[in-house]
Amino acid sequence: MIYADNAATTAINPKALEAMLPFMTQCFGNASSTHEMGQRASQAMTKARMAIARCLGASPHEISFTSGGTESDNQAILSAAALGRNTCKTHIITSAFEHHAVLNTMKKLETDGFEITYLDIHSDGVIRPEQIAEHITPSTCLVSVMAANNETGTIQPVAEIGGICRRHHVIFHTDAVQAVGHIPVDVHEQQIDMLSMSAHKFGGPKGIGVLYARKDIPLINLLEGGSQERGKRPGTENIPAIVGMAAALEDACERMDESQKYLIPLRNRLTDELLKLPGAILNGDYDKRLPGHINFCFQGGNSESMLLLLNQQGICASAGSACTAGSMEPDHVLLALGRSPELAGTSLRLTLSESITPNDIDVIVQAVTDTLRIIQNDCFANQ
Repeated sequence: MIYADNAATTAINPKALEAMLPFMTQCFGNASSTHEMGQRASQAMTKARMAIARCLGASPHEISFTSGGTESDNQAILSAAALGRNTCKTHIITSAFEHHAVLNTMKKLETDGFEITYLDIHSDGVIRPEQIAEHITPSTCLVSVMAANNETGTIQPVAEIGGICRRHHVIFHTDAVQAVGHIPVDVHEQQIDMLSMSAHKFGGPKGIGVLYARKDIPLINLLEGGSQERGKRPGTENIPAIVGMAAALEDACERMDESQKYLIPLRNRLTDELLKLPGAILNGDYDKRLPGHINFCFQGGNSESMLLLLNQQGICASAGSACTAGSMEPDHVLLALGRSPELAGTSLRLTLSESITPNDIDVIVQAVTDTLRIIQNDCFANQ
């Protein structure tokens, strides 16, 4: 089996698993308990918070643990909106190809009286910083633009956007779920005010994430309960997951250069070979993308059929975000890039990890070639 769906989720990093096990079997105390077992758990959580902060260029007290990227996106956006409303600022800027955790939160805010500007995306899948500057007004309270797109893998000019927002005194939030652990992210250098991340995208466990919020930005509660996370995220902390997330992130950041040197040539070779296929269209810029991430449309293809046939050949791939799998609607990201609904229905996303070998690339190319030939021939025969 060749796993090429790492944008959906990654395998657990062995270092993360090793770090987690003692807190499931030996030191399993509640971090809020005052006895020794509880305090050992609390100390482990503190160390993990410090490690994650170092990786992001943040301070430990700016790191809050959540259940993942969706919760972090919701809390960040709703907190910035609440702060904006308090100062009579009810305009928000985002892009048309954000994750649904962002877009659906924006829709909720529209029903609450907020004006949302959805920026158009260029055909290369990259937002231009000047688009942000053009749309900021005195009533703008938030700009939310993802660091790297989950479907096309295209990397956005986060530092430039952060600089524009800082000069206009507007909060800048970035959904960095796909970026953290794969490309450099530094909240201070890139002038990021709020950031969302999720552990299972970089070798950590599922169900745990982080919201970074600059120390002077107050957070609203999505849940009510105890005093955990400074009273802003109640509920017993998942210490094994927190510890595993920190271990996975530290390892990913330490190996980032090495990982990129390995993945980018494989990604480019796979891209070049697939571009030779009839009707192949690369979605997004060739270079400005995550190290192991590509997305194609194939004229005359069919996403559902391709995925089934590839799965039969032992290749795990996707047509886009796992969060929208099963939806009958055309992919909103590809529509934002200007693809027609029919063409968007032919997409194939292949996302690599360091477990992929050069031989695996050859196998994937041959499998996609054979699969596309079957589908396109069937399509021609039925005309």
